Amino acid sequence: MQYIDNIIFLILLVAGFGLFAKSLQKIYRNIRLGHEINRNDRKSERWSTMARVAMGQSKMVKRPIAGILHLFVYVGFIIINIELIEIIVDGVFGTHRFLATVLGNGFYSFFTATLEILAILVVIGVVVFFIRRNFYGVKRLTMKELFGWPKQDANWILIIEFALMMAFFKMNGAEWVLQQRGLLPAHGSFPISATVLGPLFSGFSDGFLFFIEKGAWWFHFVGILFFMNYLYYSKHLHIILAFPSTWYANLNKKGKFNNLESVTKEIRLMMDPNADPYAAPAEGEAEAVPSKFGAEDIFDLNQVQLLNAYSCTECGRCTSVCPANITGKKLSPRLILMKTRDRLEEVGRNIDKNGKFVDDGKKLLNDYITKEELWACTTCNACTEACPVLLDPLSIIFEMRRFLVMEQSAAPQELNLMMTNVENNAAPWQYNQADRLNWAND
Repeated sequence: MQYIDNIIFLILLVAGFGLFAKSLQKIYRNIRLGHEINRNDRKSERWSTMARVAMGQSKMVKRPIAGILHLFVYVGFIIINIELIEIIVDGVFGTHRFLATVLGNGFYSFFTATLEILAILVVIGVVVFFIRRNFYGVKRLTMKELFGWPKQDANWILIIEFALMMAFFKMNGAEWVLQQRGLLPAHGSFPISATVLGPLFSGFSDGFLFFIEKGAWWFHFVGILFFMNYLYYSKHLHIILAFPSTWYANLNKKGKFNNLESVTKEIRLMMDPNADPYAAPAEGEAEAVPSKFGAEDIFDLNQVQLLNAYSCTECGRCTSVCPANITGKKLSPRLILMKTRDRLEEVGRNIDKNGKFVDDGKKLLNDYITKEELWACTTCNACTEACPVLLDPLSIIFEMRRFLVMEQSAAPQELNLMMTNVENNAAPWQYNQADRLNWAND
């Protein structure tokens, strides 16, 4: 019976990490539904970008108040959970404050004191964020697209983080009093817990203090497992996916669009005076299925674009600088990524149910993202410039517009007229090529 706690702990540990691994496997499978794209070039630049943007939060602090508070929460929460290593060892082997014996009392005291200071910064950060999101009225955080689950999700994460930090302080506070009474070995330094909770807990009995310490310890452990598995359902997947997203970010100059290989091949054939347009295709080419021009559904997007959809933080910085959205158009770059993720999740559930994807009669285009949204975009790249983790909603918009133009000939009349003029007159305007230089006579 003395090992019952260790057995329960081990079962919860295996179950928690097992469910988390299964969720990551589903995300990986869904991302692989997109086309492969080679983004493994310029490795040193990619490492540097990931370290600067994902780890260093360089783009977050462009808005100083929100950026610094986010840095508190991000750095504090990540470093505090280094203590999870100690919790796992203590839980499995029945030890207490395992790292104290490894680091030595002096360094361990510095370590625990640092964790407490970071924890209070996390508390300050999540409280300010909760007030700011729910009562301060920041426009990008109160838009209609966040009504319902997105807003609830953001609030739940803040509440969970606050509860975990409170459990952390209660555990340390109760332990500090027990250490002062000589009932536990004097390991660690707890400047916040001892100062704030020490006087409050000093009137409690030894048994009740042990109950608080052990209860908070279990709450902190189970809470971390819950938080970890909740990420799959939350926008806070960016905690993990921001790193691969910044690694695979488009490093080319903004505004440079990709060319379709099939179209490039046809143009080269047309421009080659020695090419025979009636020549039979090379062996194997006749059987090849022509690739779709642009994107109609998530299967037509590339894997980095699908990774971007999962990585979106829903912060709305992209939408807040979008000129189309600012002027009242329906387009919201944030919502483009959110809708892509919703469709991707729907396809994933379809595969889970049927073993493979069974046509459900839906598409990303029209069923999730409307033509009105797509044509409102000015392709100014303000959204990609503003994104704190280098996501690229414009690339999704562009691929879907490419599909409308090249597969469905469904461009607005003004664009069709312009493209006809380019084809016939080699200029966007409707006049004869011989008159192209008439403007110089004036």
